[in-house]
Amino acid sequence: MELLETTLCYLEQNGCYLMLHRVKKQNDVNHDKWIGVGGKFEPGETAETCVRREVYEETGLTMEAPRYRGILDFYCPPWSAERIHLYTCTEFTGTLTECDEGTLEWVPKDRVDALPLWQGDKIFFRLLAEEAPFFHLELTYDGDALTHAVLDGQTLPI
Repeated sequence: MELLETTLCYLEQNGCYLMLHRVKKQNDVNHDKWIGVGGKFEPGETAETCVRREVYEETGLTMEAPRYRGILDFYCPPWSAERIHLYTCTEFTGTLTECDEGTLEWVPKDRVDALPLWQGDKIFFRLLAEEAPFFHLELTYDGDALTHAVLDGQTLPI
């Protein structure tokens, strides 16, 4: 099974995360969900090179000090399996621009859980809030329903 390598980043400012409401792309596994910004690796890119490029392309912002937080393995047949390199960043420059994949919005961290998210995203948002050390989270879905979650080798209750 092919594993697609991608990045995902949550920029942080004034107690908010920059969230992307995915409403503009057709045939999108994330359609109508709120996620961070990021995307697929280009040939020869490292995770950090990819996340810096993707954040700039989708937001117009240049990250000064991205923080590598964890790896997410995302399984949602019939979509390709995805290995997501998760970052956060509090230091960036530039002017926020429009994104061709959806609508960007600064969302207070305490309101993020109320958005239409992937269920497993709530697990890693909790880990980020708790300042958890680098983690590996495996998430398996049947459609929108989370069916299996494993954090650092330990199965989590669903």
